[in-house]
Amino acid sequence: MRALVLLFLLVSSFCIAQESSPQIEKLERLDQELSALIAESQTMSGSARDVVRLQLLNKNNALREVIQDLIDNRTEETHELLLKHVNQQVQFISDALIFLLNKIEADEKALDKETNEGKLLAQKSLDETRRFSNHLFEEQWVNYQWLKLLGEPTPKKEQGLISDIEHRLEFMSASLTFDSQQEALLSKQLKSATEGEKTSLQLVHILAQRKVASDINTLQFSVKLADKMGLDTTPYKQQLFEATGTLTNDLLNIEVIFSIISTWGKEFGLWVFDKAPQLLFNLLLFAFIIVVFRWLKKLTRKMVKKAVSSPNLNLSQLMQDFFTSMSGNGVLAIGLLIALSQIGLNLTPILTGFGVAGVIIGFALQDTLSNFASGMMLLIYRPFDVGDFVEAGGVSGKVSHMSLVNTTIKTFDNQIIIVPNSKIWGDIIKNVTHERVRRVDMVFGIGYSDDIELAEKVLSDIVDAHPAVLHQPEKTIKLHTLNTSSVDFIVRPWVKTEDYWDVYWDITREVKIRFDQEGLSIPFPQQDVHLHMVEKKT
Repeated sequence: MRALVLLFLLVSSFCIAQESSPQIEKLERLDQELSALIAESQTMSGSARDVVRLQLLNKNNALREVIQDLIDNRTEETHELLLKHVNQQVQFISDALIFLLNKIEADEKALDKETNEGKLLAQKSLDETRRFSNHLFEEQWVNYQWLKLLGEPTPKKEQGLISDIEHRLEFMSASLTFDSQQEALLSKQLKSATEGEKTSLQLVHILAQRKVASDINTLQFSVKLADKMGLDTTPYKQQLFEATGTLTNDLLNIEVIFSIISTWGKEFGLWVFDKAPQLLFNLLLFAFIIVVFRWLKKLTRKMVKKAVSSPNLNLSQLMQDFFTSMSGNGVLAIGLLIALSQIGLNLTPILTGFGVAGVIIGFALQDTLSNFASGMMLLIYRPFDVGDFVEAGGVSGKVSHMSLVNTTIKTFDNQIIIVPNSKIWGDIIKNVTHERVRRVDMVFGIGYSDDIELAEKVLSDIVDAHPAVLHQPEKTIKLHTLNTSSVDFIVRPWVKTEDYWDVYWDITREVKIRFDQEGLSIPFPQQDVHLHMVEKKT
């Protein structure tokens, strides 16, 4: 092959010498540089030789650019010269392709005999050779197009190259299918392998992945070249899309889209035909299990609700609702897991996913979890229950509903306020109606000139006369404070909690009426202003 390259360069130099122009001179200079690089490559080895080969490739590309420029601006004087150069390129690339294809075949055979570690290096070398051969195939097609422009087409050689590309497409398509199946199988084996087996399997899996990547690159290049040749590449574009999942402009082609949809439709039809009976049976079984466990859920809720409502347990309404809800939802969750397992789903990854999702949701819903934790504390310590009048979280009213996240309070003016449990538990809680008996604290004042004994007797008669006032504990009526404008009595009768406000309002009204009847005054704050007139001296 080296002798062929030298012959090619010598002939080129001879032809170039016949013309004199800037482009011809550039061709001559490139020939000389290529000759020097070839001589240099013969004395090198290893990575240094690879570097020189890369330089050779770049120089030859520059040479082809000059030829392309001369063809675009061809004249009768350069016609014969260009024909000779192009024919030399055709012959050179044909010989190079034969050499490279033989080398690829030999490398593939040697790859099978290598160890796993050696296969990785051998695969890398094979990929480089394939990429170089792809480049040469494209350049050969360009050579044939140049000959057409120069008036000497080669239809037989063109058809031979087209046949080679068609064969290459078929081979790389089959290779991609086989290597993809091997890679998928190794991936499954790697997931279930033991620690001792993973090391060797990982090397084999990496090699399989590189083979798939090499097949994809070669097939993509061959498809592009086949498009230039006017070949139908629809099935191969579909295969590349299925293998890579990459959206390209090729997918905008109606034929490619139709092919993909048609293939998916056929695969879905075959899947339905094969799996439909079993799938239908599994769906019916799933529905039956869910229906049964929904009925068990209702039954369980009724039984638990009846049990927790027992007066002997003395559970709060929140705790009763909690146990009732959790029991029913727990039964339904168990039924759902059983139903999923019966249709063939593996519950291990599902439960693992729930665990991971729980951690993520926990970070995302910190405030909600704080309310939930506060709800659990309210559930355990029971500072109030549904129906109690409370002052909590800056709100006063009657508790109408409780959950583990929030508490609903109806204010005295009939407004509904929903308070997060974290605000309630983190603040002072005042339960007005927790005890069955309450003391009504009232203060009444009389004037300093009024009869204290009479006032005390009137207050005692009013309290004793009210039917809602309890005899035990006893009432308290005492002169409490000598205030700035009045003499204040404290009146503290005991009543049932539900009678608190009725007693408060009734006694207040009756005190005003009786004080007026008995001539007792109810003083109010007042201020005397004394004016002293000063006469002006004249």
